[in-house]
Amino acid sequence: MGVAGHNDPLIGETTCGSLLQQLQLIWDEVGESDEDRDKMLLQLEQECLDVYRRKVDQASNSRARLLQQLANAKSELSRLLCALGELSVSGIPDKTTGTIKEQLEAISPFLEKLCREKDKRIREFADVQLQIQTICGEIAGSLQVGDHMETPRVNEDDLSTKKLNEFLSELQALQKEKSNRLHKILDFVSSVHDLCSVLGMDFLSTVTEVHPSLNDSVGAESKSISDATLSKLSKMVIQLKEEKSKRLEKIQALASQLTDLWNLMDTSVEERRLFDHVTCNMSSTLDEVTAPGALDLDLIQQAGLEVERLDQLKASRMKDIAFKRQAELEDIYAQAHIAIDTSAARDRILTVIDSSIFEPSELLADMENQILKAKEEALSRKDILEKVERWMSACEEESWLEDYSQDDNRYSATRGAHLNLKRAEKARLLVSKIPVIVDTLMAKTRAWEQEHGMPFSYDGVHLLAMLDEYKVLRQQKEEEKRRMRDQKKINDQLAAEQEKLFGSKPSPARPQSSRKVPGPRANGGTVSGTPNRRLSVHQNGGGRSASRDGRRDSARPAAPVNYVAICKEEYSNNPAASSP
Repeated sequence: MGVAGHNDPLIGETTCGSLLQQLQLIWDEVGESDEDRDKMLLQLEQECLDVYRRKVDQASNSRARLLQQLANAKSELSRLLCALGELSVSGIPDKTTGTIKEQLEAISPFLEKLCREKDKRIREFADVQLQIQTICGEIAGSLQVGDHMETPRVNEDDLSTKKLNEFLSELQALQKEKSNRLHKILDFVSSVHDLCSVLGMDFLSTVTEVHPSLNDSVGAESKSISDATLSKLSKMVIQLKEEKSKRLEKIQALASQLTDLWNLMDTSVEERRLFDHVTCNMSSTLDEVTAPGALDLDLIQQAGLEVERLDQLKASRMKDIAFKRQAELEDIYAQAHIAIDTSAARDRILTVIDSSIFEPSELLADMENQILKAKEEALSRKDILEKVERWMSACEEESWLEDYSQDDNRYSATRGAHLNLKRAEKARLLVSKIPVIVDTLMAKTRAWEQEHGMPFSYDGVHLLAMLDEYKVLRQQKEEEKRRMRDQKKINDQLAAEQEKLFGSKPSPARPQSSRKVPGPRANGGTVSGTPNRRLSVHQNGGGRSASRDGRRDSARPAAPVNYVAICKEEYSNNPAASSP
């Protein structure tokens, strides 16, 4: 077996052929047999095959490794695309072509790009998840202010934009929830601050009982927003509002007592001003009381001590206070024309004050009840009293009209005559309504008596009896007028017959100069022989007079003349006649 080889002198390199030639020359010199030469050549050929085989194996292993790398790269590429939610990456050929190394070189840039994108996504996911866990911890109250959470583990199998957007939406909702809770916290803290200011309480010590982070020195973003903090703050605001309501009721009661005591004892304005900060809230609502310290406990205590002091002072001045209340009661009865025994009432007050079981508050409460009842009774009598005033006014106009009608100079061109004429026209119209006024007044009086179950008295006289008597006297007056008119006709006829017999008229009964002129009857003169006695409306003897021009003074008349005065006097002298 021979090995082909040659020695190329131009190349000058040792080749297998040149070495084989050298080996044959050596064998020729040595004299190796052909059998030994074939064995040695066979051994050389086997050794060459072993070398080639090793090289082929090495090349196969290298190709297998490259193929594995290529497969791993493709698998990593697919996994990254799936994790990132990408269907494909631009630039990667759809069909792999070329050698294995060329394919690896084509995939490597995209693989590195996707790895960088993956690392970026992991950081984004970690940041968003950390914020979510932080806010959840703040809401749950498990994370204290200043604490830091560990970086959360990110699921690298799903780093898609969709998943990231879901986390971002969750984070946005939690941030909104945090913002709403923070606004509630700040509103509650503001309410606690305002309430503590009004109540005179220390705000910092009060609010930090709920949570230390609610201090003003702590920033808004660092304040606790947990459910427990919100619940405690809400309860605290409710408790403070209830306390404010209780204190306001108490201070308003004290202010009312102070005002009543001041009014009772005629306290000076200067002394009252010392407690303006108490009385200014007497009629305020709960929301209107906002002044700092307006409901401080010290202020309430100070007002309470002042009420106690005034109560003690009131006891020492009880007699003056009681008589002042009695005077107020008497004035109400006088205005309502209700007759009472004032002397007996004042004696009773003195007896109560001098008694050993005297209690000032009970006496004042009893007098307040009397004043209240008197006001109610006066109010129920108001309509009837107004009609009585109208009746009296009409009676006075009737009296004036009688005087005016007897004046022979009423139509003369004197000063103010036209005013008297106008007044006379109005007086005649008003006098014509007197019967209707009286009937209406009697009907209303009967209705009042039926409703209240008691007679209606006017200055101690039964009004219905007085009206009945008035109607009788008025009827008698009308009959007297008719009789006088008839007598006048007879006198005129006699005068006419005398004139025919004797040729002249008899002289008048009295000269013209002796007739009265319309005006006030200061001496209580008579009209047609009837005494002019008046019923005092206010029991002061005042009356209404007529001026020179016939106009009335501004004061109301003391009472109607003639008939009403007679009724008043007769029923005052005979109480039995006033019974219904």
